[in-house]
Amino acid sequence: MQNRKIFSFDIDMTLLEHKTYKITPSALVAIERLKEQGHIIVLATGRNPENSDSKQFVDIVKPDAVIGLNGTLVKVGEEKIFEHFFDKDVLKRLAKFVEGKDCSLGLTLEDKDYYFNQNVIDDYDKKRWGESFRKFYPPKELFDLPVRTLTYVGPPSGAKEIEENFPTLKLPLFAGMFGADVIEKCASKAEGLKLLCKYYNIDIKDTVAFGDSMNDKEIIEESGLGIAMGNAIEELKKYADYVTDDITDNGVYNALEKFGYINTK
Repeated sequence: MQNRKIFSFDIDMTLLEHKTYKITPSALVAIERLKEQGHIIVLATGRNPENSDSKQFVDIVKPDAVIGLNGTLVKVGEEKIFEHFFDKDVLKRLAKFVEGKDCSLGLTLEDKDYYFNQNVIDDYDKKRWGESFRKFYPPKELFDLPVRTLTYVGPPSGAKEIEENFPTLKLPLFAGMFGADVIEKCASKAEGLKLLCKYYNIDIKDTVAFGDSMNDKEIIEESGLGIAMGNAIEELKKYADYVTDDITDNGVYNALEKFGYINTK
């Protein structure tokens, strides 16, 4: 048997194909084979794994641990081993900064949507999904709620402008380029992975990480083997040890087979 390793997977467009809104069957097969060998399975996502839309995928994969909200929430089973919350003064200044701009900023918390410039994200959802489905609540309520990360919806230029004016923040772009995570620089999926390595007493060189967006940059760089999806944002591929096939071409399965972690027998 191989040494016990940690295998980390992003959700969106790494496991979850957006056109079908289902986890690719071959990836699920691969993950089950890794489990059978005693390896540790981790979901590392920008999503809040406790929201119902995300929890459904956690329930399907049944990972040993979850790095949620870009490393600001780390759970082993139902045990929270780490939490970090967004600086409220920075949040209030951000809200003021985006007033009247062609972008939206906010989050979904307990299936309630809190977004500044709601019309922007409403229009974006209609273009992407063909309908508006948000349950909007007053965004200023965020000032009194437990916020870990935020979502930015808008052009890359707007994300760059926020980074230039808020030096404690980073806005890694989504693969689709019209949006980004808003994260305090002290947090990342990589830091979450390091915590899990300590928890399971596994060296970080014995980790494998898959991702497709710029919020995967640090974990791709710092894991023992960093694998970018073929459909990943081009910038991310520069940091990967290997670029596999697209999600629609069984990228996760093919990479794990190539490196000998699973086989077809």
